[in-house]
This record gives sequence, structure tokens and C-alpha cells, in this order.
Amino acid sequence: QVQLVESGGGLVQAGGSLRLSCAASGSIFSINVMGWYRQAPGKQRELVAAIGGSTTYPDSVKGRFTISRDNAKNTVYLQMNSLKPEDTAVYYCYASIMGSRDASSYGYWGQGTQVTVSS
Repeated sequence: QVQLVESGGGLVQAGGSLRLSCAASGSIFSINVMGWYRQAPGKQRELVAAIGGSTTYPDSVKGRFTISRDNAKNTVYLQMNSLKPEDTAVYYCYASIMGSRDASSYGYWGQGTQVTVSS
């Protein structure tokens, strides 16, 4: 089975930086799109960044966040700079993955990691 495990969350002050990591493990044939979503209490889950053939960011994080991949390690990263209190949320890793025994790709989610930005 495929698993996504996030790490790197924590408490930082406004203006600080944090780097999230998400490693995919299991019998993986290929990984297509990978991305990060976040969900704050009382709010809907929203896309933070995605990377496939290109990268995608919403205006709320554009210029501050950078998504990248290390294909050899099946890992996606989210570098977050100039953090704001409104960035506080649980951040979830997402990946579209084709398993070694699969004919199609499936969506997988990580457990989530808490990011708290104080001021």
C-alpha cells in the first residue's frame, strides 16, 4: 500500500519560514501530480501549491511559497517564507500515484501536519 507522510510543521513567528516535506512510500510505479492543501478550523480545505508539468499557486501564497520535488526520493517539499498568521492551518500532502500493480492512478492524502504562525 502507498503512504504519504508529512513532516516539518511547527510553531513560527510571523515573517518566519518553515519547510514541509512529504515522502511517498510503498510499491510505486509513478507519481504524477503532487501538491499541498491546507485547512483552518471552520474553513474549507484549499489548494496551497501543486506541481506536475508546471507549478500552481493561489494568489494568497504566490511569491511566498515554493513547491518542489525530489523524484529520486518520491518526496515533495513546500518552502514557506514570510509566513502570516492567516497561514495557520493543518497542511495536507496530496499525490496522484500509480502503484506497481495498478493500471490507473489514484489520489492519496497524508495525515496532515500543523502549522501555526504567531504574531
